[in-house]
Amino acid sequence: MITKYKFLDPEGIYFVSFATVGWVDVFTRAEYKEIFLESLKYCQQHKGLVIHAWCLMTNHVHLIFSGGEPGKHSGILRDLKKYTAIKLLEAIAANPQESRKEWMMKIFTQAGKENSNNSRYQFWRQDNHPVEIYSPKVVSQKLEYVHNNPVNAGIVQEAEHYLYSSARNYSNQNGLINVENLDIPGSLVGYVNVG
Repeated sequence: MITKYKFLDPEGIYFVSFATVGWVDVFTRAEYKEIFLESLKYCQQHKGLVIHAWCLMTNHVHLIFSGGEPGKHSGILRDLKKYTAIKLLEAIAANPQESRKEWMMKIFTQAGKENSNNSRYQFWRQDNHPVEIYSPKVVSQKLEYVHNNPVNAGIVQEAEHYLYSSARNYSNQNGLINVENLDIPGSLVGYVNVG
């Protein structure tokens, strides 16, 4: 039985999305994108994160991942969000070129006040809505959704032209992050590691 929004299978592959509070467009600056990418790489190397697909948009992230070891999904996601929140808030506050600094920090401060789990700021919304990738049909649906996000937003015409996603990996090109490609039903692309 599949129950939505929980990590039930400790060895499963999951699709999650998470957004900045207030859907603030933080990731319009390269330095903020780089912080997020470095955090993903760190989690791959040190926390057991296995990325199957990803896409970083201006205010949200889509991720298809597994935990490397059984039962690590929620811990990896928690650590990724916590670390990136700290580093991104520091970077925004310290950036002399950030013209939206006061406005963004006000939103993050207000969200932090409204959440008893935070001492000062809240950067990410708390809802992740994990959905287990349990069939070839769901694999196709979620990969298409993740990779076509920038196309549907009008940023690029072809998914593989968007630098901040794994669409390039699935098109036999080098992506910014190593991914373990999922087998796409009806495709020749299999479980290959494309750098």
